[in-house]
Amino acid sequence: MKRHAFTAAAFSSALLGAAMISSPAVAQERFITIGTGGQTGVYYVVGQSVCRLINRGSDEHNIRCNAPSTGGSVANVNGIRAGELDMGVVQSDVQYQAYNGTGNFEDNAYDDLRAVFKIHGEPLTVVARTDSGIEHFSDFPGKRVNIGNPGSGQRNTMEVVMNAMGWTEDTFSLASQLDAAEQASALADNNIDAMVYVVGHPNGSIQEATTTVDARLIPVTGPEIDGLVEEYPYYAKAVIPGGMYRGNGEDVETFGVAATFVTSADTDPDIVYEAVKAVFENFDRFKRLHPAFENLNEEEMISQGLSAPLHEGAKRYYVERGWIEE
Repeated sequence: MKRHAFTAAAFSSALLGAAMISSPAVAQERFITIGTGGQTGVYYVVGQSVCRLINRGSDEHNIRCNAPSTGGSVANVNGIRAGELDMGVVQSDVQYQAYNGTGNFEDNAYDDLRAVFKIHGEPLTVVARTDSGIEHFSDFPGKRVNIGNPGSGQRNTMEVVMNAMGWTEDTFSLASQLDAAEQASALADNNIDAMVYVVGHPNGSIQEATTTVDARLIPVTGPEIDGLVEEYPYYAKAVIPGGMYRGNGEDVETFGVAATFVTSADTDPDIVYEAVKAVFENFDRFKRLHPAFENLNEEEMISQGLSAPLHEGAKRYYVERGWIEE
């Protein structure tokens, strides 16, 4: 009996020891959240795609990732700053403004913002009903325009353009603030005459807008736009190719920014390193996850559109690959 009692005690001790050994491994599992944008936009696809690649390797690095829909660029910067998000997708102009304390971040610079990589180009895309009488961006005064929801990248860019044009919200007969997921149906239902979207192409929301109602993409050109491109390093002229959307067979001239991936200086370098590694060591797979990613190349992604310093975790990976120097 004594022998059996000893065996049972030893067995219990072994179980306890095993539990104690396994506990640290469980505790080491880390969860990260990536801020994206509206579910019809490319930002949402970016976040979901990065998370998918990170989660493929979770057995090795114990990192689990999720990427919920958010209000967009400004909201993502604020979420990272508040510790509610670990990383986020942000327009290049918003990254510049946040780090330098301008625009929406006037006198409130986010010194700990860190760049990770650039993603796709994003033209300012204006879509108007064909019965609206809008043929050029300068025709907006007196029209019903969706200027975008507060906290979104398109709202941020639209405010910059409105300022350059000398416009206020009172310039329009209606300045609605719908988010990206709502504006295409509002255009189709004749609740607005035009919508603006800073987004990579092809895009589901633009596809919906041009499919459900006769609508055309509107040029955004002129001396005011030229002045913005000359003044700000994160803006560039852009062309939306014709034939991408119903009823829009011709190229459309505009300007735009780039989507960038950012984080905080406080984010664990190992986490950022693994996120970057997941993308670039599965680069062909990543490029297939959305048509806007098709022409991405590594050199441009780590050198263009980045106003904030590189995060040390991203820099470590790029040095290891020989893409940048120590």
